Amino acid sequence: NHQTQISILSLNIEIKLILLSSHISGSEVLLLHFFQYYSTLQYFNPYPEVPLLTKKGDITIGGAFSIHSQISKPSFSLTHTPEPLTCSRFVFFPFAGINLREFRFAQTMIFAVEEINNSSTLLPNISVGYKIFDSCGSTLPSTRAVMGLLNGQERTAEKTCSSHSSVHVIIGASESSSTIVMLQICGTFQIPVISHFATCACLSNRKDYPSFFRTIPSDYYQSRALAKLVKYFGWTWVGAVRSDNDYGNNGMATFITAASQEGVCVEYSEAISRTDSSEEVARVIEVIRSGSARVLIAFLAQGEMDILLEEALKQNLTGLQWVGSESWITASHLTTKRYSGILTGSLGFTIRKAKIAGLREFLLQVNPSQDPQNSLLREFWETVFGCSFQSRLPGQIQCSGSEKLEDINNPFTDVSQLRISNNVYKAVYAIAHAMHNLLNCGQSAKIVKHLQDVNFTLQSGEKVYFDENGDPSAMYELVNWQRNQAGDIIFVAVGSYDASLPNEIQLAINGINITWVSESQMKPLSVCSESCPPGFRQAAIKGKPICCFSCIACAAGEISNTNNSAVCLPCPLECWSNEDRSQCVPKVIEFLSFGETMGGLLAAFSLFGASLTLAVSCVFFRLRHTPLVKASNSELSFLLLFSLTLCFLCSLTFIGQPTEWSCMLRHTAFGASFALCMSCILAKTITVVIAFKATRPAKTVPQCSAALQRTSVLSCTLLQLLICVLWLIFAPPFPYKNTVHATEKIILECNLGSPLGFWAVLGYIGLLSLLCFILAFLSRKLPDNFNEAKFITFSMLIFCAVWVTFIPAYVSSPGKFTVAVEIFAILASSFGLFFSIFAPKCYILLVKPERNTKRHMMGRNH
Repeated sequence: NHQTQISILSLNIEIKLILLSSHISGSEVLLLHFFQYYSTLQYFNPYPEVPLLTKKGDITIGGAFSIHSQISKPSFSLTHTPEPLTCSRFVFFPFAGINLREFRFAQTMIFAVEEINNSSTLLPNISVGYKIFDSCGSTLPSTRAVMGLLNGQERTAEKTCSSHSSVHVIIGASESSSTIVMLQICGTFQIPVISHFATCACLSNRKDYPSFFRTIPSDYYQSRALAKLVKYFGWTWVGAVRSDNDYGNNGMATFITAASQEGVCVEYSEAISRTDSSEEVARVIEVIRSGSARVLIAFLAQGEMDILLEEALKQNLTGLQWVGSESWITASHLTTKRYSGILTGSLGFTIRKAKIAGLREFLLQVNPSQDPQNSLLREFWETVFGCSFQSRLPGQIQCSGSEKLEDINNPFTDVSQLRISNNVYKAVYAIAHAMHNLLNCGQSAKIVKHLQDVNFTLQSGEKVYFDENGDPSAMYELVNWQRNQAGDIIFVAVGSYDASLPNEIQLAINGINITWVSESQMKPLSVCSESCPPGFRQAAIKGKPICCFSCIACAAGEISNTNNSAVCLPCPLECWSNEDRSQCVPKVIEFLSFGETMGGLLAAFSLFGASLTLAVSCVFFRLRHTPLVKASNSELSFLLLFSLTLCFLCSLTFIGQPTEWSCMLRHTAFGASFALCMSCILAKTITVVIAFKATRPAKTVPQCSAALQRTSVLSCTLLQLLICVLWLIFAPPFPYKNTVHATEKIILECNLGSPLGFWAVLGYIGLLSLLCFILAFLSRKLPDNFNEAKFITFSMLIFCAVWVTFIPAYVSSPGKFTVAVEIFAILASSFGLFFSIFAPKCYILLVKPERNTKRHMMGRNH
């Protein structure tokens, strides 16, 4: 039986103590004796563990609540029996006695048990009893309480022991550390424990705690909800204080991890315990005061919260936005005027409140007359009414027992915020439903299975069930401490958190105006560094957390369009950043257009050149029968004027926005027109050379006939056209958006398609011009008053100079200037040819007509 097992455990500890006494310190020896004392105490039991509240039944439910908040510290001796541990009142509690909130939890358990006993459908003909112990909010009294729940009240080993525990299921405790201690003992005997208030995420480990259940969500979800909350309000720089126990340490560890994922930094993380010295608590307050964070995450149990607030009052700690855990955020005793200056505006998550029909009436019936021998009921009465049943001191109010609870407003009678009490209520009903399904009391292993499978609905409509880890669904209310019209602090639901929803919509704020710290309507700011506006990015500061940063302006071509952007995003290729670097705007489109000055001037010169050639053509046509025009080979002259007109006009195709057709036209028109022009000049040069180099009679010398001239011109031009056609077939030019040459703008230009084609066209023109130059140079001294070879030579010098200069200028010119250089070369070479060849003729035809005679053309030395 259980007591025999505990006795064996005690003997094992004693044997280990003897074996290890030479290897451990004195304090460790004392600690082992201390555990031995508690295990042996349950066997010989000189101080029996008596429940504070009890009732017999076919099924007995155990309860462990922190009805008191402080324990006595007995002296330990290896030779004398130690004094029993006793729970006492908590000095900082506003009602100088028992914890009224925890006492309400215990009475809620009794209320639920009575409802079940009066039910005709749930556990019919089976009575439910209870045993309620005081865990005193500490691990050692919790150990004592669970021993009492397991073993009953037997004082000696001689008394016959039952093979079963005195309780079937235990409800409790209110703290995670106390619950863990209870589970380590109950787990050996497979007795399930259902907690109404233990939220440590570590308790969800089914491997370590296979028989644990709870009706309050795990802190894993609350911690993540708190991280989302501070991120939602833009608080990236927060301080943290926690209880130095399983509840606080595990909850804060989860919060810090989740906060870092949300981009929130914790400036400091301090831990306190209710057993800490006042100096240690004062040090923690000083750390909070000296920190720059204006938001404080308080992951504290009520005991540590009370201690911290007392020290905060002493040091006048104000101006902090408190964000609390469910342990204290709805504790009504903290809403008194004493703490309102510090905590007004607090935010925190808590489980949803509920209504329990008939509970208030049941609570108002609690009276010492129910059990006159029960010291807990008397202490409760003395605490509520500030009186005494025994003391006759001067000024001391005598308790009559006839005082009325309905006249008192305190945490015991206040049922407007039933949250944790509802968890106790659900736990009792979960046990009842499991027992109802089991119908075989005493087999605790099966109780665990049936508890895992419970799924029922309370009268209020709330569903109760446990997941595979023994946890309920994680749903919270976000409450805000606000002041009502009467000046009292109330808990106003301003949002919710549902862990079952998708991550991005788990946290919801309902739009109710939130009261902030110091009852301000303006949200506090808590950041390590000021927000970086759009157009800037965060730059980490060496040696500091990521929330501390400097703001660096985005580079040209990059933007950030949100506050606190971590990086600057590059704009798409066709866009560029505006002056503020806050958005991408379309790049400036650049091409040589007719509307701009340079494009207009080039177009004007092009049209002017074409007009001149047309005018000269008209003059030549009108004077076509004159000796000068005839001597100039009028047919080739007209063809040359036509080709020059095309050369002038082809430059217009280079102006304007490039298109697929204009890109193909500009290069082929340029190549064909200049090839025709050079072919005509070459034919004229060959004609002059042949004519003046002939030494035989005219009838025997092969003349450069008109047919031969036409054939040579056509052949040379067709060869250029063939090159152009091949270029267009295999790799034609196409419109291209150049974003490489100038990053801040887009240059619309014609891609050559095949550079080989372009340089082949240009090279062919150069070859023709070189031949013309050589032949004209050789015939420059031929005898004649009007030797056309001299003018052709000069025109070829200009032409070659222009295009030799064109090549480096073309390669090095940026953007639209590349096109302008090419147009300039076309116009310059065209004007050079026109004026060199036709200006002297026009001068004679129009200014010196007397020289336009055959005699003058033949010369006196002919």
